[in-house]
Order: sequence, then C-alpha cells, then structure tokens
Amino acid sequence: MSEAASSQRPILVQKFGGTSVATAEARSALRARVRDAIDAGRSPVVVVSAMGRAGAPYATDTLLSLLAGFDTDPREADLLAACGEVVSAVLVAHELRADGVNATAMTGADAGVLTDGRFGDASVLLVDPANLTAAVRAELVPVVTGFQGVSASGETTTLGRGGSDTSACAIAAALGAVAVEIYTDVDGVMTADPRTCKDARVLDALQYEELFQMARAGSKVMHAPAAETAMAAGVPVWVRNAATRSPGTLITDAERVVAERARAVATAVSHADGIARATVTLPEGAKRVASITAVFGEMAGAGVSLDMFTPLGDSLALSFDEARLPEVRDVLDALGMRYRIESGLATVTLVGAGMHGVPGVMARIAGALAAADVEILQVADSHYTISVLVRADDSRQAIQALHDEFELGG
Repeated sequence: MSEAASSQRPILVQKFGGTSVATAEARSALRARVRDAIDAGRSPVVVVSAMGRAGAPYATDTLLSLLAGFDTDPREADLLAACGEVVSAVLVAHELRADGVNATAMTGADAGVLTDGRFGDASVLLVDPANLTAAVRAELVPVVTGFQGVSASGETTTLGRGGSDTSACAIAAALGAVAVEIYTDVDGVMTADPRTCKDARVLDALQYEELFQMARAGSKVMHAPAAETAMAAGVPVWVRNAATRSPGTLITDAERVVAERARAVATAVSHADGIARATVTLPEGAKRVASITAVFGEMAGAGVSLDMFTPLGDSLALSFDEARLPEVRDVLDALGMRYRIESGLATVTLVGAGMHGVPGVMARIAGALAAADVEILQVADSHYTISVLVRADDSRQAIQALHDEFELGG
C-alpha cells in the first residue's frame, strides 16, 4: 500500500482497558480487533491501559503500592504509575508485529499529549499529532500509552483514574478520527450497574451529555473528561466488549439518537458510594451570605469538589467525596465554623435527556423511594439529572426502585 493510499484511510482509535490487555487470550482478541479495523479499510491507532487490576504485577495500583508507607513525592509517583502503560504498549506492539501487523510503541509524550502539569490528575491541553500522523503514513499501527502525557516542562503526568479513555478521545479529536472504540469487559453502557440492579440492560445508543452526566455521577464505564472531550469534538464513541461480538453502545449526537433519547424521560441510574456530608451552622444576619461565600471559596481553593450544596435555614449542607474529609475539616476549622459530619452516604442519580421540562419527575422519584423505604437526605438537579443523597445501606434499594419506576429494564 502506498503512502498516499495509507494517508487516505480513515483513522480509527481503539482503546483497550486493563482487562483487555491482561492475558494472552485477551491480547489475542485485541489483535483480532486491530485486524478487523485494517480489513475494513481503517488505519487503527491503539491506546492501552496498564495490565490487569490491583494485585496484577504491572497494574497501576500494584505499582503505587510499592510506595506505601513513604511520604510520596507526586512527581515520582506519576513516573512510577506511568510504567504500567509502557509495559502494555511495548508488549502489544511486539505481539502485533509477530502477528504480521507493523506496529510501534509510543509513550504519551511521543504521541504529543501535552498536559497542564498537575501530577496525579492532569488535564490534556492539546495533542500534537505530528508523530502519530507520520507513523500512520508509514503504514505503522501506533500503540500509545494511555493515562499519561507530558507537561510543558517535560514532566511525565498522569490523567487520573480512567484516564486512558481521555487519552483515546483527545488523540481521536486531534487526528480527525472517524470514531473511538472503547473496549472493556462489559457489553456496553448499561442502564445501571448490574452488580446493584438485577435487570440492568445494555443501551443501544445515548447522547454525549448523558454519558458525561453518568460518568460524573459515578458510572465507571468511561472517564468523565473523555466523554466531555468526545462531545466537544463530535467524535462518535463505541463502548464494546473486547471478548465478544456484541454490538455495544454508540455515543453520539446524531439526529436519530437525539430524537430517540428525547422520547424517554430517563436513560439510566448511576450511583457513587463513599460520600460524606457536612452540615455547617451559619451566623445570623448580614454575615450569613459572607460565610457561605467564604466556605465555597475556601473549598475551591482546597481542591474540594462539592456534589451538593443546599442552604437549610440557619445551616448549609455540603456533600463531597469522603476521601476529602480531612481537607473539608481543615477549611471549616480555619473559618471557625461549627459543623456536623455524616459519613457512609451515597448519591443515586437518574440521568436522561428527556427529563428536562417534564413535570412530575421528582414526584415519581420521591414516591418510588418512599415505597422502597429509602429516606432522601438531599436533592440536586440539572437539565439531564436528578441526584438524591441517601444512606449507603439504602443505595441498592434506591437504584432498583428508580430503575423499576422509570421502566429502564425494558
């Protein structure tokens, strides 16, 4: 095939998660997917995660566990964490070549992934596609380390949990790819976590914004910044099972999907465990507004993301990731605020493009949860979501109740 012909082939980005590269059998399925893309007239660009999950020798959590007990340097922790994807990329490139596919391993830096330099949770600023484009034109399949990039000062940075999804979508946007395929160990995006909902089913299609809201609300199928990146670029995304031939879920804003989703009030139920709530006592009079402003400002300065925040008369209720409890306490103590902390909570979120402007959705949620004997502690909503804060022990009942009420099991 000539360079001109190769350059005219549409680019397809294929991302393979940890379970999809963890075993020889899984990598055989990966190679078959790459071959399928080539046979279909595509130029594949492969993005890989670290091999396996915690306990596997090269999994990210396993690597980071080597630093347990140390006062960890964030820069060096990112250097270590990035090694897992390097192992995957090199091995997959070697196996593809042994299978007759010309391939080359690339780090995130090699692939032109430039980040903002925040260690452990960096954002992708841009992707310079020059090296990737040159590889494709040379009839090579780039095998890129996901989850990582390089700062303007040349430091290796990682993108946070699930960051390989974001690598794939950012690379696809920079290359003008026809689509991104996210390969995982489930058959697609589901209406709820099947571990918590007995009749959860795979969705055929959904809108970008719905996927983004599901990811923000705790769904583990795709990294939230990845959904946001794909949405901004308008790159169609398929979520598929690497081990099966199930069609998977298409994420797009194509007209038919927008129309289909608008007819359904709800699309899915997402949830997040490990939530805590601080109920802060506010001063009376003119100082109240100033105190609320100070709390929000200092939380932002401490890097604490608030899931919900509700003024309740003489108090302010704030919910957040339980892991940020030390920072929350530090902020409130520094401000001299009186407060009460509750742990062991969860958020359960109903997601759907069709709920905006539809009366009675909250009434149905409240009725379904009351019938399931689940107490609602706090509520937040947007055009696409309604989230309720509940006790963690009640989350499974809440998920099933909402799934049943909105007939998401089909």
